[in-house]
Amino acid sequence: MHSETVPVTYLELRLRPAPAPARCGAERIGLERLTLADYLALYRRVGGPVRWDQRLRMPAAELEALLQSDRLRIHVLRDGQGGALGLCEFDCSAFPEIELKNFGLIPEAYGRGLGSWLLAVALEREWHAGPTRVWLHTDSWDHPAARPLYERAGFRVYDVRLEAVDDL
Repeated sequence: MHSETVPVTYLELRLRPAPAPARCGAERIGLERLTLADYLALYRRVGGPVRWDQRLRMPAAELEALLQSDRLRIHVLRDGQGGALGLCEFDCSAFPEIELKNFGLIPEAYGRGLGSWLLAVALEREWHAGPTRVWLHTDSWDHPAARPLYERAGFRVYDVRLEAVDDL
């Protein structure tokens, strides 16, 4: 039996990102340590439309330990009432290289420029730690705006691979 494959594009940022633009709305971005329940709720709302399931397949105890570790840094975008609108999650376990692991908005927040703002703020804050690069991968299942957004933020393609869906 053959597994389905999709093209996966790998991108990296090796130079300091442009400063995040000022924003005057009620939304705020903060570095948070989420509970397992809060993380999974946001992960499902952001990732459901684009088939995220990696964290859903992890044993709960393993994910809980990861969330409580210093390995992950999660920047959460919240509205004026404190409701979560999106996340930008970095895996710092191979520092000075940082992987942008999960990034996105809930569908209700699309189309307002919040994604590019979240990415810019999170990258600017992560860059203060002095990484040699921030990298990520994206595929054809991602939101169609994902790759152009990453490229506008300064990421450059360094590889494209055909990968089995089960590995994503």
